[in-house]
Amino acid sequence: MKLDAIDLRILEAVSRDGRITKLRLAEIAGLSPTPCWLRLRKLEQAGIIAGYHARIEPRKIAPFTSVIMEVSLANHRQADFERFERAVTARPEVAACWSVGGGVDYFLRVVARDIDAYQRLVDELLAAEIGIERYFTYIVTRTVKDEPGFPVALLG
Repeated sequence: MKLDAIDLRILEAVSRDGRITKLRLAEIAGLSPTPCWLRLRKLEQAGIIAGYHARIEPRKIAPFTSVIMEVSLANHRQADFERFERAVTARPEVAACWSVGGGVDYFLRVVARDIDAYQRLVDELLAAEIGIERYFTYIVTRTVKDEPGFPVALLG
């Protein structure tokens, strides 16, 4: 699907505020409400807008620890990658997992109640024999920037 400047304005607006009103979205897009709403629906149907989410402030609920985990696998066959990815996808503590090029295979963002809970997760992953050769742990001490959206303006 070819996107124009209006589509990009719509995407930028809904990425910042998923609860934006139809009227406000139309104003930002520079359209009347009905054509704007039709464009929004087309973006949703094309899968460009994959969903809408609330941004939760977890520290207001309970304390937690964020950990970045660097993982290298022992073997690099497709089955090894698939086994590892299935295992980490099934773990709710693994908030994100990125397969990367370079000297390591994956980076994970793990959320745990505390360091002990994180270590129990690591012990379980190692015991599951999912191919982890080595891992490194980086404790997040302070979040500087964590934007959930995508910088749509860079696409234009």
